[in-house]
Amino acid sequence: MRISDISRLAWEQVKRRKVVTGLCMAGISIGCAAIIVALSIGDSAQSYTEREINRNFKMDEITVSPNGGIPSQGGGNGGSGSSAANEKLDPGRLTAQKLEIIKGLRHVTAAAPFQELGYIQMLTIDNKITDVQLIGTDLRLLTKYDKKFKQGGASDLVGMAVLNYGATVGLIDNETRQRLFEQLSTDPYNNKLMEQYNSLSMLPTDMYKQQVQLQSFDPASQTGGMLVSSPIQVVGILDNPSGTNENMAMYDKKIYVSLETGERLVEQMKLSSGTAGQKGVYNSAIVKVDSTENIVELEKLIQKLTLTTSTNLYQKEALADTFSMVKKAALGIGVFILIIASISIIVAMTMSTHQRRRQIGIMKVLGANMGQIRNMFITEAALLGMLGGLLGIAFSYLIVLGINKLIGNSSGMGGGEPLVIYIPLMTLPVGIAFAVMTGVISGIYPAISASRTNALTAIKRD
Repeated sequence: MRISDISRLAWEQVKRRKVVTGLCMAGISIGCAAIIVALSIGDSAQSYTEREINRNFKMDEITVSPNGGIPSQGGGNGGSGSSAANEKLDPGRLTAQKLEIIKGLRHVTAAAPFQELGYIQMLTIDNKITDVQLIGTDLRLLTKYDKKFKQGGASDLVGMAVLNYGATVGLIDNETRQRLFEQLSTDPYNNKLMEQYNSLSMLPTDMYKQQVQLQSFDPASQTGGMLVSSPIQVVGILDNPSGTNENMAMYDKKIYVSLETGERLVEQMKLSSGTAGQKGVYNSAIVKVDSTENIVELEKLIQKLTLTTSTNLYQKEALADTFSMVKKAALGIGVFILIIASISIIVAMTMSTHQRRRQIGIMKVLGANMGQIRNMFITEAALLGMLGGLLGIAFSYLIVLGINKLIGNSSGMGGGEPLVIYIPLMTLPVGIAFAVMTGVISGIYPAISASRTNALTAIKRD
């Protein structure tokens, strides 16, 4: 018999024995759907968690800082001295020249200094006050670091500033602030006071195009005097990052100024934060990379410049290990279900062999050999596996649809987008392959048993 004849006979048997076919397909489809859904949930959860962690922890960024492990041999005040001479005296410094080299490296999409100048108070023209972190950077590159402007935009002019969303939240006038602090210190368990303070702490203020001043304590003053900066114009407000709620924003208050403005503020308020005020020398820089796959390679290159690097890539590695175990466990559950389904196929095919003894005997009398009989039963089992796999794919889409409806109304991590389960195309052939393999393996014993049937004995009995 030709292969087409064997396939046709197997297909006719599958169509004729509807009950047996349905039971076998049901068992295989459940196992196949279990494998596809398990793999889909694992992949979806991993990609979602990676995306959320990357949004919160910026896994595609490298934080670069001076190499503090290399001692300076002579100091250097970095103000007006020779930059080359200072570099020789302290090779671990993060300088503008090194930053230019980093910008030229492959896979680097942005590299900018984020000069941390300290925590100070921001004072508005209507006497509202809040504590902010002062950062000097290139304002025009903020959008390269996934920061979106809610109002306005960047400016390279001296005396301009950009506020993040948190810096516009919780601005309280100094008198009210002092009164609340005094009342809370005397009665810390007063719920009404706490509610009033919390509501004021989350109240946003329109700061776009407003003038602000920065102030800090005068270290030379014996009476606790304050140093106040010259007025600064707010030219842009950054949008609240996706998934960040008001409660989180109120604890992240930043004011970004140009490096030139930062140097002027350091001089006016006598800030002393490492390299603050040293032209062309930074205490921190952030490098944006086109893909997390290139993080390790770039880290090694940057470290060759005698700099220290840090990333959050370990988060991804830990996630990969965790979800690898989850996928293996889920795959094991699906395989176990398929094993149970294979038992039903073996029983069904063995019963079919017994019921079709006369047909097998006649085929042998007409010239069919043992191999052809065996191949017909294995083909029949493979067809059952393939049909069960196709039915399992349909079931898996229905299951995933139901899961997405159940979790559709829940919020995601940190108030972000909810988790959406999807079925990767690569899981479909995996499910079909397991289903067909289960059918073939389950059909081997019945096929061998059928091929060994004695033709004359089978015909005489029936």
